[in-house]
Amino acid sequence: MNASPPSLNASREYTALTSNGYLMLAAFLVVLAIAGISIAVQASGALAIAILCGVVVVLIAKGFYMLQPNQAAAVTLFGTYKGTDRAHGLRWVWPWMGKTKLSARANNIISDTIKVNDLRGNPIEMAAQVVWRVTDTAQALFDVEDYKSFVRVQIEAAVRTIGSRYPYDDFEHHDVTLRGNNDQVRTELRAELINRLAVAGITVDECGFTHLAYASEIAGAMLRRQQAQAVVAARKTLVEGAVGMVEMALDMLSTRKIAELDVDRRTALVSNLMVVLCSERDTQPIVNAGAMNSMTGAPARVTS
Repeated sequence: MNASPPSLNASREYTALTSNGYLMLAAFLVVLAIAGISIAVQASGALAIAILCGVVVVLIAKGFYMLQPNQAAAVTLFGTYKGTDRAHGLRWVWPWMGKTKLSARANNIISDTIKVNDLRGNPIEMAAQVVWRVTDTAQALFDVEDYKSFVRVQIEAAVRTIGSRYPYDDFEHHDVTLRGNNDQVRTELRAELINRLAVAGITVDECGFTHLAYASEIAGAMLRRQQAQAVVAARKTLVEGAVGMVEMALDMLSTRKIAELDVDRRTALVSNLMVVLCSERDTQPIVNAGAMNSMTGAPARVTS
């Protein structure tokens, strides 16, 4: 039986024990002044005092570092994490302790356009824009090898996951789609990214798709399909409206007793009205002098 791989020991950020750099700067100047006075006086033991002060000055000088707003420094002691300093300004820590700076500011990244198969197997092209920032410096530095590269890889993986979860489009409007339900899909993408990046102490403030389209090899076929379905939908609406208008016309003719129509004449009237209402071109009526065609006895015709 194969043994399971060891679990990751997750790091946790806590506050490091550091000092205000301005106080240490004052101490630095005091020690430097003492060293200068000792050399100037040339009293007994002045050289030893000057050497001691020189060593202290060097130690103090090596402990200074500067932090800008929304910048942090992870402090280590011989490889052991000793906390994170987030106070901006001039700071100081013992010179034998390591300091690794990293930004806690918001970062914006636009992923490369990748090809994904949607829920129905159609190849589509997708790219995402993500605003992310570091929330736990210990995890970002010590739980992943390179947290910036980690973010790029996880964005691509999340985009592939969301892209394969839904169809690109649904012309019948029955399913959640990538194109038609942008807000819902964007929310799920953000939740997916937060879950994937939590191991690196990173959160996502905002995300969305910057590119979403059918792949080039099927774009033409899908466009023709969209056009055909749009024509069918338009025809359906047109026919439904025409039937309603014909029904209204027959009811009004009957109610107002304008004309008494037998079955043949009702059929002819319905046919002519449907031609007029559903035709894509202007109709050209042919009106006979009488109510009936003198030669054939057929009712008047309307052609398009």
